[in-house]
Amino acid sequence: MKLESAVKYFSPKSQAFTDSSRATATDNLTGTDLMGAIGMCQSKSPFGMAAYMAKTGVSNDDRYRTIEQLLSYAHRTVPKLVAKAAGSQLGKCLVVLSKLAFEEYSRSAATTSNCQHCSGTGFNKVQRDVVKYAGYVNSFTGEEVIAPRTETELVEERCQHCAGKGKVTARCRCNGTGRVRDLAESARQGAPVDRECERCSGRGFKRMPGTRAYRAVSVMIPDLNERTWNRNWRPFFEKLVAKCEIEENHADAEFSKITR
Repeated sequence: MKLESAVKYFSPKSQAFTDSSRATATDNLTGTDLMGAIGMCQSKSPFGMAAYMAKTGVSNDDRYRTIEQLLSYAHRTVPKLVAKAAGSQLGKCLVVLSKLAFEEYSRSAATTSNCQHCSGTGFNKVQRDVVKYAGYVNSFTGEEVIAPRTETELVEERCQHCAGKGKVTARCRCNGTGRVRDLAESARQGAPVDRECERCSGRGFKRMPGTRAYRAVSVMIPDLNERTWNRNWRPFFEKLVAKCEIEENHADAEFSKITR
């Protein structure tokens, strides 16, 4: 059994606590068997299980546990050039990198975040000329009796980037499927043909830009330039993201052995 099949047991929709259709075989796993398998997998791969449970939103405590274990791994494997450039701010930098690495690892097409243009409010305050009085024109002579009066005020306008929702999604233009319609090939074959989305490379969502981590670190280290970040810091940040994926694969392999 795969690890992703065990997530449904934490939010069952019916009383059939199985990951397969009903059968009369005696080797079907029950809910008790599965909970025992998850406990055994946690003892053999605590990092991977905590990372996956936090990624799927099963437990918030696993999120903090994953960041702590990722921070411990970062302290053990931090490059010398990174430690030298960080100096006394190394601890704070590793905490920031660990949190951002976990966010990058758990990112999906359903991930949402506050809009940066309106700070999550859905509206932007701008200066506009507001008409206080439209004026009065004599309908018989056509002469303007009272001139219109306008004042410049600070008004709220709906944010154009999030359409007033205050949230932006990481979902790509392919609607999270990773596939888009190939119009040229569809016209040639006379049937709908899909191809891999070139914007997200088939993932279905946009990756977090590396400049976000750079801006977060540069607040604590103002002298850090972008060239040094790309040469020394960025590979270390990607290594932290890959560590979560490696531990998840290890937990998945252990869970498959236990439930085999």
